Amino acid sequence: MTTFVDRVELHVAAGNGGHGCASVHREKFKPLGGPDGGNGGRGGDVILVVDQSVTTLLDYHHSPHRKATNGKPGEGGNRSGKDGTDLILPVPDGTVVLDKQGNVLADLIGQGTTYIAAQGGRGGLGNAALASARRKAPGFALLGEPGHAGDVVLELKTVADVALVGYPSAGKSSLISVLSAAKPKIADYPFTTLVPNLGVVTAGSTVYTIADVPGLIPGASQGKGLGLEFLRHVERCSVLVHVLDTAALESERDPLTDLDVIEAELAQYGGLDDRPRVVVLNKVDIPDGQDLADIIRPDLESRGYQVLEVSAVAHLGLKELSFALAQIVADARAAKPQEEATRIVIRPKAVDDAGFTVVAEEGFYRVLGEKPERWVRQTDFANDEAVGYLADRLARLGVEEELVKAGAHSGDEVVIGPTDDAVVFDWEPSLATGAEMLGRRGEDHRFDAPRPAAQRRRERDVERDEADQEYDAFKPF
Repeated sequence: MTTFVDRVELHVAAGNGGHGCASVHREKFKPLGGPDGGNGGRGGDVILVVDQSVTTLLDYHHSPHRKATNGKPGEGGNRSGKDGTDLILPVPDGTVVLDKQGNVLADLIGQGTTYIAAQGGRGGLGNAALASARRKAPGFALLGEPGHAGDVVLELKTVADVALVGYPSAGKSSLISVLSAAKPKIADYPFTTLVPNLGVVTAGSTVYTIADVPGLIPGASQGKGLGLEFLRHVERCSVLVHVLDTAALESERDPLTDLDVIEAELAQYGGLDDRPRVVVLNKVDIPDGQDLADIIRPDLESRGYQVLEVSAVAHLGLKELSFALAQIVADARAAKPQEEATRIVIRPKAVDDAGFTVVAEEGFYRVLGEKPERWVRQTDFANDEAVGYLADRLARLGVEEELVKAGAHSGDEVVIGPTDDAVVFDWEPSLATGAEMLGRRGEDHRFDAPRPAAQRRRERDVERDEADQEYDAFKPF
């Protein structure tokens, strides 16, 4: 049974916003008391939170579909709908969030670090919130926005200071078991370690973590063995420790060749050239192992490696190794720049930023922008008044003016939004624009030109004469 998972594809869906309510207050002797429709509730977010008690992504491997709750719709009596509950997903320290194309969205390090994987939809406004001096009793409300839904990839990269790398059965698990309180599985056959093991080591005043990475073999960077699955766990380490077996049973292997092979695999994986290396010659308690260590040690030191001889079984050289690694880790920590306090960066929009763009495409015009697209999602197109309200908002934003500048004419096809979620309509320019043209939608007072006073008097005289003639024709005798 799988007990450790360090990469999953998670399908997340935030909650939808609740719809606003269109309601009119009614009571005895007050049949039309004004609009009192409440707003819809906000949809719940899907939030990833680092939890130190979680060490694997196993839960999401078995249940990859996660959804937050929806917001409740508004009600009459100015009662707003309840917000949806945020869905909190605990993840291990060192989890990297990527999209399906492999782009890094977030790197979650440190207890309590959060990332919103899916944003909940806004709740729609009720007609009470839409009322104004011009629109005293709106007969419509705004719809709630749908919550974001999509796929993210979670990858766990172990947060450790020291990584033990080497061939299978080189003694890495035995070494971590005697340096720390970790109790990994140990046996005399290759690939005993199937998952990374973490241990905490204390050397003087320095406390650091050490990771035992499953054994590497030639071709690990291309996916052979277990190397490709777990090489990501050495990316955050401050020092790489090559554990070389000086008493290998295979006659065709020797420690120097093993070192060259592992270094070649690390180079092909990339990104680890700047990490300091330490070579540990293990199993020197065996006579043949000690003899081989004495032979190859000068060659390793000539390459610039710091070489230490240990025996995990006989507990030889462990103290020297522990303090040597502690010194390297302490130096690496001191060299890191101090983390600056969180600063709030304010980036105001440019004064000429309209908030939308109009693009002329083949056969139609496309309107893109956060506001127009959100307004379209909130509009109930079955309600003529709601559609008119959308047209008013677009006109005030300047969409019609930009369409005219782009060359649009009456009857041209206009698309609001991207291709996969767009609203298409035939554009008809508004006849009334500007504060001086206020009135009912569809009327244009410019056509009602004022008439001369003499003409108005003649028209009234004609109407009065016609009325008198009708009365004389039907008056009783």
